[in-house]
Amino acid sequence: MFTVKKVEMITKTFRLPIDLVERLSIIAQEQGVSMNNLVTQCCEYALNEMKDSNSNANAISLKKNKEMTINITQN
Repeated sequence: MFTVKKVEMITKTFRLPIDLVERLSIIAQEQGVSMNNLVTQCCEYALNEMKDSNSNANAISLKKNKEMTINITQN
């Protein structure tokens, strides 16, 4: 059965280097996802890969976000 999932979101503002934003924009376009979606996935991936698996933020991330993974390769 199909179940609609709603992820609770919060709005935050971050300053990022121009070259990083440009790279993210290109990858998001190539993968057909929004910048927001890409940045969220990048952050989740980075947190999941952190060596310190004892941190509270990492433990919460591992429990909540195991829904979708995409592989991004840049030439």
